[in-house]
Amino acid sequence: MSNRTLVDAYIKELEAEYTSTRKCLERFPVALFSYKPHPTSMEMGYLALLVAEIPLWITFMVEEGEVDFATYKRFEFSTSKELLDHYEEVFKGAQKSLAGITDDELDAPFYLKRQGQVLFTQPKREGVGSTINHWVHHRGQLTVYMRLNEIAVPSIYGPSADDRTF
Repeated sequence: MSNRTLVDAYIKELEAEYTSTRKCLERFPVALFSYKPHPTSMEMGYLALLVAEIPLWITFMVEEGEVDFATYKRFEFSTSKELLDHYEEVFKGAQKSLAGITDDELDAPFYLKRQGQVLFTQPKREGVGSTINHWVHHRGQLTVYMRLNEIAVPSIYGPSADDRTF
């Protein structure tokens, strides 16, 4: 496929975030599903699911061109293994979706909807990049929740206080 400079960069960026994200999800204890550091914070289980599932948004963006909150089905899990298996599945799906398009196809619009009503639209090229950033942001939140619960934070972009490997 020609004209894939941006798509290839997105794939490389997605893959660069894979391992550290998996390390965080591997350490998530389902016993802390309802933990919230503050009453207005999201529950740790929802946050872990969000981190595991955000690559799925890329698949929807590329293949469907839209996400409708009214029909979007959040994955339900009760074990860490189910969460990790879901992460693996959606990550591979995002890779496959991106591998099947060109940079020019990223010019098509992406629509975020609620019950068919458009809430937000942007070119897919902007949406994929902001989705990866959104993913990294929520993974960072998850590491704060981990720290507050004495769960060892893995090395991400360099050593952490708990993991000196890099």
